[in-house]
Amino acid sequence: MSVALNVSHLEKLFPVGSGHLHAVDGVSLTIGKGESLGLVGESGCGKSTLVRVVARLIDKTNGSITCGGTDIGSISARRFGTKPDRAKIQVVFQDPTDSLNPHLRARECILDPLKRLRQDLSRAAMHARVREVAGQCGLPETLLDRYPHQLSGGQKARVGIARALAVEPEILILDEPTSALDVSVQAVILHLLAELRAELGISYLFVSHDLNVVRLLCDRVAVMYLGKIVELAPTASLFETPQHPYTVALIDAIPGRARTLARLEGEPRSPIDPDPDTCRFYGRCPRSSDLCRTKAPNLTERTPGHRAACHHPMDPERSAEAV
Repeated sequence: MSVALNVSHLEKLFPVGSGHLHAVDGVSLTIGKGESLGLVGESGCGKSTLVRVVARLIDKTNGSITCGGTDIGSISARRFGTKPDRAKIQVVFQDPTDSLNPHLRARECILDPLKRLRQDLSRAAMHARVREVAGQCGLPETLLDRYPHQLSGGQKARVGIARALAVEPEILILDEPTSALDVSVQAVILHLLAELRAELGISYLFVSHDLNVVRLLCDRVAVMYLGKIVELAPTASLFETPQHPYTVALIDAIPGRARTLARLEGEPRSPIDPDPDTCRFYGRCPRSSDLCRTKAPNLTERTPGHRAACHHPMDPERSAEAV
């Protein structure tokens, strides 16, 4: 499978007093063309910061970001917004109401990125593209002249998706795209996203707190904890035989699941200048030892395609029983 996005040793540090907060710390991952990669983890683990850096909304501290064979990480976030490469990677934001300009009609919201990034198209071609992508997203043309406040939550979500797809990106970043919607509407939008990926062959980076949604829509899953990827695996493998105790704890938290691992105790370690020789999960992990305190584990392949950063990974038979 050819690679649509490659992130290598990515870091984003924020100055805090005399130190630095390590929001994203040495993250490496790839997304193949047409693949959907899920990104999960607790609030505060660094998911949103990682997404903002990869989408070139904020600048990285170190590392590289390559999209469609182009090194987009070397372009500053301020300059990237005006570059043609901006069209390669687009974002569908969490709240469709907040992410749409209330002064623009739906048609204009979808047209706006075409005006900015596809100046090679004629005015007629741009408007034809708006109608085309609106139809792909299930938006009747009669709704395109309405303002956001005149649309339902599901309709606004469709406008946000159509706007992101208008410039024909290679990567679509979906940042909790349905969390602000009613449950019944969520199912419809998720089904639409699955259909669009199959139809267009586009790649997704899908960020969510809902592991059930990730299990349905993603080919692989990356689990993030305190700025680091602690497990990365094909979706079926991750849910059937999770290797990292933190992943098991996340799966245990799914409603209706029986708890199979001791409840996590203590507080997360500070992300401000963390000890590079200590596992980030040390102090909360029920399987930790002195080794975890003195040597940080690497993200190591345990079974084909399944990597985990843990000195004491879960036994496959035991983790299978967990789910």
